[in-house]
Amino acid sequence: MTQGGTLHVGLDIIRVSRVERAIRRWGDHFLDRVFTPAERQECGERPASLAARFAGKEAVLKALGTGRARGIRWTDVEIRTRATGEPWVQLHGAAAQWATALGVKEWRISLTHDGDVAAAIVVALG
Repeated sequence: MTQGGTLHVGLDIIRVSRVERAIRRWGDHFLDRVFTPAERQECGERPASLAARFAGKEAVLKALGTGRARGIRWTDVEIRTRATGEPWVQLHGAAAQWATALGVKEWRISLTHDGDVAAAIVVALG
């Protein structure tokens, strides 16, 4: 932890098949409600990549200590990928406001998926 700073951690794990079922059942309605256009473009049709991002969003919400309360929408938490392949977090709307109130200045995130499991861990630094 940085001197005088804050540290918040979030962890989430999800079955890829759960995201696949949601896509089959609700299609674009589910995808548009949960993922930003940039996230969908970066993941394409790969359910494992979408599941890892879903876990990333949940992990961010856990680090914020809010869940999806306080008016935070799924798309307020955006998990993007740099050209190097490194994932990064960008917050919008209520999620950004809550992070600012907590004193969060930067995020670190790691995503993974293997078989039917996707997981994410985030660290929020202030």
